[in-house]
Amino acid sequence: MNSETIGLVLSGGGMRGVAHVGAIKALEEHNIYPTHIAGTSTGAIVGGLYAYGYTCDEMMQFFKTVQILDYKKYALNKPGFIDSGKYYSFFKKKFPEDSFSVLKKKLFITATNITDGKLETFSEGELIKPILASSAFPGLFSPVKIKDKLYIDGGVLNNFPLELIRKDCDTLIGVYLNLFETASISDFKHFYNIIERAINIRIAKSDEKKFIHFDVVIAPKNLTHYGLFDKKNIDAIYKIGYSNMNKTLINNTLNIKKQEPSILQL
Repeated sequence: MNSETIGLVLSGGGMRGVAHVGAIKALEEHNIYPTHIAGTSTGAIVGGLYAYGYTCDEMMQFFKTVQILDYKKYALNKPGFIDSGKYYSFFKKKFPEDSFSVLKKKLFITATNITDGKLETFSEGELIKPILASSAFPGLFSPVKIKDKLYIDGGVLNNFPLELIRKDCDTLIGVYLNLFETASISDFKHFYNIIERAINIRIAKSDEKKFIHFDVVIAPKNLTHYGLFDKKNIDAIYKIGYSNMNKTLINNTLNIKKQEPSILQL
C-alpha cells in the first residue's frame, strides 16, 4: 500500500480494546502501516503503545499483565473507586520516555474536561497522563489532573475520534468496538455496565454515522458478548479483531481506497 499517510482510528471499549491489537496485526500482515493514530480510552492505550514502537505480541503482554480492577489502588478522598494515578508507575515502565515527542507515529488522544464539559485533544507534551485521563472510565476510575484541570474518559464525548486526523490522511482505517445492539437484562450485572450502556446509547448513532468517511472500517458484532473488563477472554477478543480486519482487507486488497467503505460486522 503506497499511500503517503494512513490514519488509524481506535474507539474505546475497555478490554475489548485487545481487538485493536488483532486488527493491527492483520494490517501489518497486509503491509499496511498507519502513520497517524487517533484513539479514545482503550484506543488511546493501544495507540500509545503502537506509536511508541511496541509489537503486537508486546501489546498483548501489556493487557495480560495490567491489573484493571486492582483494589489495592482504591481511591482515597478522590471521586472514584480506583485511583487512576496509581497506574502511573506501571505505565512509566512501558513508556520510560514520557513524551509524545519520542513516538514513531503521530498520535492524537482525547479526554473529557469535566470542569467545562469540553473534549480536549492531546498530541504533545507528557504522554502518560493523557492516556490515563482518556481511559478513566467515569465513576470507576478517578479523574486525572493535568495542568489544574480534571479529565475523564474521552469516550464520554467522542468514542470514535475520526475528526482528529481526517484532513491529514490519504487513507482512513477504523476499528469500532461498540456496535449498538439490543441488550438483555442479564447483560447488566455491574454498575459500570449501566454507565457504559448509557454512554453508548447517547453516542452510538453519531459514531456509526462516521463509518462512511473511512476507506476501511470494522465493527465486529460478536465483541458485544465480552464485558468491559473481561480479561478471561483476551485471546478470543484478539482473534475477533484479527479475523475481522483480515477478511475485510482480503476483500479490499486491490483497491483499498473506495467510494464506499468496506465494513465487516460479523
